[in-house]
Formats: sequence, C-alpha cells, structure tokens
Amino acid sequence: MPKVTINGREYEVPAGITVFQACELAGIEIPHFCYHPRLNIAGNCRMCLVEVEKSPKPVASCAMPVMDGMVIRTDTPMVHKARRGVLEFLLINHPLDCPICDQGGECDLQDLTLFYGPDHSRYRENKRAVADKYLGPLISTHMTRCIHCTRCIRFLTEVAGVPELGGINRGEHMEITNYIERALTSELQGNIIDLCPVGALNSKPYEYRARTWELRKTESVDVMDAVGSAIRVDSRGNEVMRILPRLHEEVNEEWISDRTRFAYDGLKYRRLDVPMVRRAGRLEEADWREAFRAIRDRLAGVPGERVAFIIGDLACLESMVLVRELAARLECPHVDSRQLGERLSGRVRVEHLFNPTIAGIERADLCLLVGTNPRWEAPLVNARLRKAWRLSGLEVARLGCPFDLTYPVDHLGDSPTILEAIADGSHPFARRLEKAERPLLILGTGAVARPDGAAILHLAWRIAERYGLVRDDWTGYGFLHHAAARPGALELGLVPAEGGRDVAAILEGAERGEIEVVFLLGADEIDATRLDGAFLVYLGTHGDRAAPHADVILPGAAYTEKNATWVNTEGRPQRGRLAVFPPGEAREDWKILRALSEALGRTVPLDNLGQVRARMAEINPALSLVDAISPAAWEPFGSPGPVQDEPFVSPIRDFYLTNPITRASRTMQRCSREILHGEPAAEEAEVA
Repeated sequence: MPKVTINGREYEVPAGITVFQACELAGIEIPHFCYHPRLNIAGNCRMCLVEVEKSPKPVASCAMPVMDGMVIRTDTPMVHKARRGVLEFLLINHPLDCPICDQGGECDLQDLTLFYGPDHSRYRENKRAVADKYLGPLISTHMTRCIHCTRCIRFLTEVAGVPELGGINRGEHMEITNYIERALTSELQGNIIDLCPVGALNSKPYEYRARTWELRKTESVDVMDAVGSAIRVDSRGNEVMRILPRLHEEVNEEWISDRTRFAYDGLKYRRLDVPMVRRAGRLEEADWREAFRAIRDRLAGVPGERVAFIIGDLACLESMVLVRELAARLECPHVDSRQLGERLSGRVRVEHLFNPTIAGIERADLCLLVGTNPRWEAPLVNARLRKAWRLSGLEVARLGCPFDLTYPVDHLGDSPTILEAIADGSHPFARRLEKAERPLLILGTGAVARPDGAAILHLAWRIAERYGLVRDDWTGYGFLHHAAARPGALELGLVPAEGGRDVAAILEGAERGEIEVVFLLGADEIDATRLDGAFLVYLGTHGDRAAPHADVILPGAAYTEKNATWVNTEGRPQRGRLAVFPPGEAREDWKILRALSEALGRTVPLDNLGQVRARMAEINPALSLVDAISPAAWEPFGSPGPVQDEPFVSPIRDFYLTNPITRASRTMQRCSREILHGEPAAEEAEVA
C-alpha cells in the first residue's frame, strides 16, 4: 500500500485510489461539484484543486491517482487562491437569485462560496442567459444556473442506462440538453435533482412550495415496491411536501424510483377520512360505532367458513397480525394475501425470498430472469443488475416479455417449456449455467401467478439443485416481489389454512353465495364486482377500485401516517415512522381491527404497538430483527407437474399506476399519459 503525506502527516492508503479519496480517508474535506463516488470521474469543475509537491500548478485531486511518496497539501495560499478563482469564474454567469431558488438552504454552490469563495465580484458585464429545457412532468429546469458539472448526464448514462441528456457546443456556448424537447423516460430520473449541486434541476411538483428549513424530516421506508428503499419524508404541518432518499448501501444505495419520489400527492386525493355505511343502496357517512354495529349485525350467526379476508399490497405487518388473530377467533380459514393468485406456499421461506440479497447481485456472473420485468417491478434491483453488468461483466438472459432493461439481455423466449428444457439440461443455456461460478436465477410474480405456478417453482428448484446455485457462500435463487406487503404476509403465513380458499376461490364463493362476508385490507387489485353478492367491508386509505363496492368502509392510515413495519423482498424487516397524522377520522389499521374485534365480542388482546410486535415475533422470530436478514434454510419447494405453453407476462402494465396512492396521484397520472402513452404535455396541448 502506498504511503502519502497529507498536510504534514503520513498515511498508508489503498493502491489505485485518487488523491481526493486519500484526503477523505484522512478526514480532510475537499470541496467539489462534479465528483460523485458512484459516477465516473469527469474532472471538469476544478473545485477540488490541491497542491502536490513538485507539480508546477494545482492538481485536480478527483482525477489524480495517488503514488507512493506523494506529498499533498490542501491548506496553502496557492490552494486557497485557486479555489477562490474557480468560484469567481463560476459566479460570473450564475444568477444571484438565491432568495427564490428552490435549492436555497441546501445548495453546494452557496455553501462552498461561503467558505472558499471571494467576498465580491470583479465582473461587471451582462450575465449569460440559457433557455430552459423541457424534461417532462417531473423535473423543472433553470439552465442559466447550470455549472456544467455533468452529474445529470453521467447518472442517466451510467446508472439509469437511458442516455437522454448530453452537452452541445463549446466554451461559453455550452449547454446541457436533451436534444429533442420531450419527457425523459427513465424510472430513476428524479435522482438527478438530488445530484445537481445548484438549482438548475428542481422537482416540478415541489417547486416554490416550501423551504427546506420549514420542513419536519422523518426517516421512513418506501412501500411503492418491495425493495424497501430508505426514504426521508419531509412534511410541513400535516402535509407531505416531498420524499427524498436516505443512504442504505445494501438496499437502495442513495437512489429511489420516481414512483417513490413523486407519488406523495396521491396521499391528498380520494382519501377515505370518515367511516361509511351503505344504506338504501348508497354509502353514507357514519361514526365508528355505527360502522362496527353494521358489521356485527351482519356477522351474527354467520359461521367462520362463510367469512373471508383478502390482504392488499400496501398492508403493514402490524395490521396483518391483527387480521391473523381476528380470523383465528372467527374460526375463518379463508385468509389470503396473494391478490394475483401467486402459487407461493408461504410455508418454505427460501421459496418467496430474494435470497442472494440486492447487494449480492454484484457478486453474480450469470443471471436468468424468469417472468419478471425488473425495470418496472423493482427499478433499483434493475439498477443493481445494470451496475453488475457495467462493472463486473454480468451476463443476463431472460425468459419473458421483451423489454428494454437498459443493459444487454439474451432473450431466450417467453414459454415455460424453455424452463423445462433448461432444467433437463437439453437447452443450450444449460452449458452456460454449468460454467458459471455464481449463477443467479430471479423468479418474478409473472412466473407464478398462473395455474402452473407451483410447477414453475419446482422447475426453479430443480435448476438450482442441478447447476449448483446453492453453495456454502452463495444462494443463487431469488424471488422478486413487486408488492410491499407480500413478503411480510408470507412471513406471517397469511395463506389459506387447511380447507381454506385462496383469492380466486373467495371471489368464486362470493358469486355463488358460499362466502357471505368479505374483509378487504386495502385489496384493490382484484375484480371487486365479483364480491357484490357478499357483505363487503373495506379497510383502506383511498376510494379506489374496491371501496365503491363496499357495504362498510373503515378509513385507515397510509404508510406516512403510522409507525409500522414492512418486510422487503429480501426478507429484511424495516420500520416506517409517522410523519403526518391520518386525515379526519382515519386511524391506524391495527387499532381499527383491535376495536372491531372487541365490538364483535372476539377481542384480540393486543392493546398497544409493543404487544402487537411481540406477537409478531412469536409468529416468526425473524420479524423482530429490524433491518437484518435471517437466511432461509434451503428446502424443496413447488410441486412437480406439467407446465402450460402460455407465455410469461409481467404483473405491471403501467409503471406509474400500480396501487391506490399512485392512481390518486395527479403527477403519476400525468407521467402515465405523457411518458408511457405519448400524449402531449398539458402546456403543449393548451398552445395547440
């Protein structure tokens, strides 16, 4: 390891790192704009200049590799003068509109100018002006503020894999542009707002609505998919103003998807904020006692085998524990969380978990995707796959619908019979699996939400066994969920008990009159019209697809409005925290179910959050280990049987509209119309 001297002290640093990184390891702050640890080095802002012995002029530390014996100085008159000069040049054309800039208060240029910049400007000429660019409904541009750090270009090209931004012209005429003025198409494009060190790129839905010092910041977890991204919810009063990513190296690094970042306005619209009871064919407002009384009267004399529970995609573990306990007291065997009909048993943990872990993707050298479109189902898992392809040469093959995943993919077809051939060793891809050191098989919901789903699962197990996907230090089988509630529900065993009905059978039973009462816990991805023959109780947050068919509506709390736990696709329990209070009469789901059990005379003795979580840990001890993964034992799963020749399809048809919150979001609706369906932007339509 080379030894370097920084500001008079000798340090031993890893070989191959840059001077900038060596200074960071020594605890010395180096100001910078263009450098970012997850992006390729550009070296174009020159803010990170340092003095290196025997070098005639200051050196850009981000682009200079360390060498043994190097002597570095970061606090000399030459360095101070160089940094001051760089900032003076940057401020020549930068508009002094900090009082109205959305970046004010969290701007790198502001902060660095305060500490390293000049106290006045010698420039008196007119400032350069640059026309703003249209990037779509999510990102607002003020290109006169741009300092050409190129972070946005590098992120979209390297991380997102959608190279839609670039630079044109040279010198004072240089501009960052998307060449053709249309919306960016990446599902991760909102991250360039965080990367921009000035106010050139802002959040269009948030712009001019609040200042950073007005906001209350709450650390939480995302539920827009099953990745479980670490997020920060910024609120003012009782309104969520924006959602930003938090650093979590093992899950989302420091990125979040656009659905996570921008769907928060859906928390304001179509909200259920008061209990409702259907009277004379119409839903009317009621109080909690009336709602509970209506349920109690209808359940009177109804045996447990004629009652059913269906759990939705956003439910938290606490509410699902209460569903489990209430169903047991009602002697109801019909409890299911698999809205799409996935053939996951819920009894073998390794079957439904992403066992290699999200960070573990980077260790794989060959990946087979089966029945999944990770770009829409889990954008950050897709970003990890792209990262592994870019940095370590991961080879990816796919069985399923053709779709641009932002990296090269060997498309094998879309028929399950190909999976049979791979399991038998007769397919050419089998040779590649045999040669791979750490092969990875990712199974998606689209592969198992079909009648032959159990047989597909068994084929995946056979492939893992035959080609050594499971070893002492590597488990190469992973199931990729797309719904936040599904992994936790399976960890709690919320699948039909012996003799119980699954979702499809519950719907069929309601049509035939065999199921009289159905409880929906935010379940909106089913055909609720088939439940019109039953007494329907809907506990949820939005008047979405199922609520209009309900006989009783119980308003619940959204994910930003409660202290709750979710399990991500890896099996990692994560805690979300209350950022704002539920609107109106809405309450936390588990509290509603606890009060309902008492009103029904079937009291569940879990009176506070601590008791609920203790019960959760009794059911599955792994759920008590917050932000930790309990490895699952490798066991056989699935059921041998014939597979159908129907092609694999993804469960997501519209990335921006996947749950009640996103469907209520005006921002997500606009993204769907403009980015996916090519409708003109609202401004363009008005002009036309």
